[in-house]
Amino acid sequence: MDTRESVWLGSLRQPVKLAAIGLTGLALALFTWLVLNRIFAAESIGMHEMIRPEGRPIVTITLLAIAGAILLVSLYLSDTRESIEHEPSGFFDVFSLICSRIAMIMTVLVVIVMFYEVVSRYVFSRPTLWANELSLWIAAFVFLLAGQYAMQQRSHIRIYVIYDMMPRWMQKTSDVISLLLIWFFTFAMVWGGYDDAMRRFLRMETFGTAWDPPIPGIVKPAILIIICLVAIQALSNLISDWNRAPEHHGLDDIDEVEIENIRKALEK
Repeated sequence: MDTRESVWLGSLRQPVKLAAIGLTGLALALFTWLVLNRIFAAESIGMHEMIRPEGRPIVTITLLAIAGAILLVSLYLSDTRESIEHEPSGFFDVFSLICSRIAMIMTVLVVIVMFYEVVSRYVFSRPTLWANELSLWIAAFVFLLAGQYAMQQRSHIRIYVIYDMMPRWMQKTSDVISLLLIWFFTFAMVWGGYDDAMRRFLRMETFGTAWDPPIPGIVKPAILIIICLVAIQALSNLISDWNRAPEHHGLDDIDEVEIENIRKALEK
């Protein structure tokens, strides 16, 4: 039984866990059936059809099951805080933690896809037409969501040598200036990229390869959406840290604390 302290789910932790296990089992069963059908049946559904589910309800159900399983597992995993993570305190922190767990699961999926491609290519001499594009597709969201998580964890670049020398009122001023710059950058990106992103999304622009997934049509709007989420997280950080006591970051202290936290996390 998991005895770790709940971060935000509370009494819903166990039902979410059971639902995640059940939906993950359903997704694996459906995907296994599709794989076996691909091997033994003449009229089979391949990866080309997986991104074109029209007229194939089994594909739609499988994709929904996979998406639901990823979401529920992410909800469950976001309910625990590792020793090297900041405790969620802002109004947007829980949402960012859920997104970070989605990115974590997607990283595992990229590894599985590439492992499948290596085995298929070098063991069975049957390279796929979709592994490279699928890994790029997933990795794009991993990088975007990782940026949001880095903002929530205050892991973005800050020059502490200068920041720690400032009095608290000047630190707050620099934090406000940083937030304004982030929001200005977000506004400029959305202003300049919205029309292009909408055109690509509405026509679901594809990648132009044999598998031809709609990577541009999905990733381009996602960039703008997640940049907006990062900006909201920056505002949440500012509000949460406004009355916090000033911190000082000595080089020796950072090294020792970080190394010890990483060691404990790896031991778990």
